[in-house]
Amino acid sequence: MGENADFREKQIAFARHIRDPENNPSPVDAEDRRLAIYRELFFNNLRNLISQTFPVLKKLHTKDKWNNFIRQFMVLHEAKTPYFLEIPSEFHKFLQDEYQASDDDFPFLIELAHYEWAELALSVSDEENELSEVDPDGDLLNGIPIKSRLAWLFAYEFPVHRISNDYIPTQPGETPTFLAICRKANDDMDFMELNPVMARLLEMIDENEKLTGRELLVQLGEEIGYSDTNTLVQHGREAMEQMREAEILLGVK
Repeated sequence: MGENADFREKQIAFARHIRDPENNPSPVDAEDRRLAIYRELFFNNLRNLISQTFPVLKKLHTKDKWNNFIRQFMVLHEAKTPYFLEIPSEFHKFLQDEYQASDDDFPFLIELAHYEWAELALSVSDEENELSEVDPDGDLLNGIPIKSRLAWLFAYEFPVHRISNDYIPTQPGETPTFLAICRKANDDMDFMELNPVMARLLEMIDENEKLTGRELLVQLGEEIGYSDTNTLVQHGREAMEQMREAEILLGVK
């Protein structure tokens, strides 16, 4: 029992050394050149995994800054999962809850990380759409519109889908950016930017069980104080048709 406990302590100490070698000396009597192989292998594998999930975030930062993100993640964050595909989610949680922002950080850092993580999370989601009671060509106004389970709606202060080395906003937009991220039937990923009214309509469709598309639009008009119901219904129908074409809506019940 004592030998097992001693071995476990050495494992934990060795892991601390791999994660933070500057502050944790190696507990094993081994040549540092050999230990460096383990340190570099662990760091590089983790960096490559995170870099693949957050390509835009990586491109916006210098190599040293990006490496610093990875090192702090290793040192400060206690991951709750052993699965590689869930490590990017842990990285986003680290940026959101544990990372101490510095003056030179981008103001959209956490939102961009969330957007890039969401694309991965949706691409590997095991959720499926139940299509047995869906008419894909049904009338969206007179039927009950159905939202895809593989369409996720998010609101961001920054236009995260446009951020690149050529476009780096310093202030939030005047209005939130609403994005419906969608995984299509062929597993291709896509997104649609929605205005606030259509984003609210999509929320209502997602929560709805019995109202027709027309009834939802009338209810939406009352909610936002829009008196020209006919115009709203016409625009709403066009927006729903666009969402159906993008597979954000599946059809009608």
